Amino acid sequence: MSSPDVPTRGPAKSGPYVITGILLIVAIVVPLFVPAYSLDEPRLAGIPFFYWYQMTWIPVTAGLVGTSYWLVTKEDRRRRQAARSATGAGEEP
Repeated sequence: MSSPDVPTRGPAKSGPYVITGILLIVAIVVPLFVPAYSLDEPRLAGIPFFYWYQMTWIPVTAGLVGTSYWLVTKEDRRRRQAARSATGAGEEP
């Protein structure tokens, strides 16, 4: 068990967290701007634009959230590895 004064993660880089924030803001804010897509035309297979535009955002949002998750977990792994190498716990003889 590690003592409280031994860090479990190294210093964070802000880049992945900023990109993640932007991706999540896009996934949330764009679908909330209803006046941009409250239209009947163009229709896709008889479905009004209002509906198919919203349905298009489901896989797009899933992709944005998945990319955000990947970025954050990759950064977390890097930080954990940095902490292990700094303390020497990850070294093997």
